[in-house]
Amino acid sequence: MTESVSPARSVSGAISVPGDKSISHRYAMLTSIAEGESRILNYSTGEDCRSTLACMSQLGIAHEFADKDGRRELIVHGKGTHGLQASKNALDAGNSGSTIRMLSGILAAQPFTTTIFGDESLSRRPMRRIMAPLAEMGAHIEATNDQYAPLTIHGRALTAITYEPPVASAQVKSCVLLAGLYANGETAVIEPVRTRDHTEIALRELGADISTERRTVRIRGGAPLHGKPLIVPGDISSAAFFLVAALLAKEANLVIANVGLNPTRTALLDFLKSVGASIKILSVESANGELIGNLQVRNSRIRGGTISGALTAALIDEIPVLSVLGAASQDGFVVKDAAELRVKETDRIATVAENMKRMGIQVEVKQDGLEIPGKQTFHAAELDSFGDHRIAMAFAVAALASDGPCLIHNAEAASVSYPEFYRTLREIAQ
Repeated sequence: MTESVSPARSVSGAISVPGDKSISHRYAMLTSIAEGESRILNYSTGEDCRSTLACMSQLGIAHEFADKDGRRELIVHGKGTHGLQASKNALDAGNSGSTIRMLSGILAAQPFTTTIFGDESLSRRPMRRIMAPLAEMGAHIEATNDQYAPLTIHGRALTAITYEPPVASAQVKSCVLLAGLYANGETAVIEPVRTRDHTEIALRELGADISTERRTVRIRGGAPLHGKPLIVPGDISSAAFFLVAALLAKEANLVIANVGLNPTRTALLDFLKSVGASIKILSVESANGELIGNLQVRNSRIRGGTISGALTAALIDEIPVLSVLGAASQDGFVVKDAAELRVKETDRIATVAENMKRMGIQVEVKQDGLEIPGKQTFHAAELDSFGDHRIAMAFAVAALASDGPCLIHNAEAASVSYPEFYRTLREIAQ
């Protein structure tokens, strides 16, 4: 699919974004192994989260969608931590790294063997980072070239470990914690840098014996989980595209409702404010341990900035669209310590740079980042998502600031996380 995006002078209105992708994945998995029914409001509409639900269905967990006062509600019929059944066929994780990496922690402890695979893109993403700690716990996993999907996971009894991931990764931490839910004893994960803590919050909400102290998370195996009503906040990573669209516009007054404001995810807001963005939090409430609020953003004069170290880890999903903002900023943006971008759905350092060059934007590519000079003009061009949802959406935003209409090839990639993205973009851009 090719999408045409025209320049816009104004970005304004009030919108909501889909349910948080990270939280939706976790709720689908954890309510499946909880006892009894869970009702989940605002579950993500993205394809990745549908992949997780499909995998849980193959493992014997029934679910259905219902309408609750005009809002979509997912009902999951959990069977408890030992209620999963062997699938007759291999599980398909689609394009979802979250699905394959986190679900592997649960599958490693089951009394059966499971094969889980993904699409071509997912099959190029490294899995050794989860295989190593699971092997320490006693799991036996076979993989292509010892690190790529499909994975064949021979479930068995697991032993608790203390694990220090060499690279900060919420997916790896979550995989180990989910395996630790089944392990004999106390499993601990000591993070090099604090990552998003949605797994810890969800486990605690559903009854797990889990504690956090600074960068160490501990879980004791054996505690049952119990189903309950849950609300998924709007996805702040999806909101990022509209925040940047408003910041780039000549005129903007945009409100984004019910966005997740978990402190491990709001580094985006802190960074944008630090470079001059006019963003206000209009209201905040708590739901199931997660903070939710409304954001107001206006067009702003953006200074230069550097994203490095722990900030890079916190903003890893937002770097493509922040790179777009950097080109329009006063002094440019520098991105460092972002080698992780090379093993996402695409090599995002390469695909960001390629689309920028097509738009006439100067960019210097580094092995672990980008240097993007400021005060640049976006020119109309034919762009490509390269099959990556965040690249598709980042350059749709860049197209709003260009000097003419842009074509985005393979634009359907946005549906991985945000099927309604282009419709919402057209609603607010004039």
